[in-house]
Amino acid sequence: MSDLALSLKGVSKSFGDFQAVRDLSFEVKKGTICGFLGPNGAGKTSTVRMILGLSAPSAGEITVLGSTGQKVLDRIGFMPEERGLYRKMTPVDVIVFLAGLKGVKASVARARARTMLEAQGLGPFMNKPIKTLSKGMSQKVQLIACLIHEPELVILDEPFGGLDPVNQQGLESVIRDLADRGATVLFSTHVMQHAERLCENVVMLTKGRKVFEGTLKAARARAPRFLDLEGAVTREDVMALPGIKSTLDKGAAEDGATLWHCEIQEGGNAHEALKAAFVKGLDIRRFDTHEPSLHEAFIVLTGGLETGAYEHV
Repeated sequence: MSDLALSLKGVSKSFGDFQAVRDLSFEVKKGTICGFLGPNGAGKTSTVRMILGLSAPSAGEITVLGSTGQKVLDRIGFMPEERGLYRKMTPVDVIVFLAGLKGVKASVARARARTMLEAQGLGPFMNKPIKTLSKGMSQKVQLIACLIHEPELVILDEPFGGLDPVNQQGLESVIRDLADRGATVLFSTHVMQHAERLCENVVMLTKGRKVFEGTLKAARARAPRFLDLEGAVTREDVMALPGIKSTLDKGAAEDGATLWHCEIQEGGNAHEALKAAFVKGLDIRRFDTHEPSLHEAFIVLTGGLETGAYEHV
């Protein structure tokens, strides 16, 4: 039995002369949280639509929960980027209605809906019309509707959009709980910080092509590491330290000291450089290492393409 919840092999999608997705292959293991990352227009939503069977690939094969057909749709939960609920219905009624489309009995769905709405702080609003709820509240209702049938695979398309920091944190908690219960989560986003906090693995796209697939650690390892040295030392002193690839003079500090911004060689160790500096008796007054973020890794992995189209917060 396969341990994969999702597998794409050589998937492409064209709209006339425009190729939205190009020869895309990646895998997502069951019970994991995978970030599907890239700037707006990278091909994320087009890929999600193909996974859900809403759009047929122009080429390639998609396997979802061991199936290549639409038999598994009732085992998938999906929250689209473009939210849409029946505004005159109450949260309970709309959740029960959508659960029925997934084969859940009304009595079961209603009990689950009340429990989940209470857990999300929406108890006092569960019988009020959707149109009276705030955007954040409505988004929580849509998330509950996505999860009400206890899906094995949950796909969230830009789930954090429009949420304040408190509600973003709450959604992150829900995503972790899903994985803890054995569900698989694929969420697309252009906000790298959410992926850093949640994901075990990431898939990065730009202009419809995959540029990286792997762990967060492996992604960050593709970006340069830096350290800042402040002291009464020369460029020659700094370059003589082990593991230093290059230096940039960032200006004079107090008492004749200089701040040096140094790039560490691949495989280099910043602490070995510090140890050597003390052995040599260099006047080092400040030593700060900087490990690359996922944001910086993405810029490197995409060659800096379209970097203005995603967020780092």
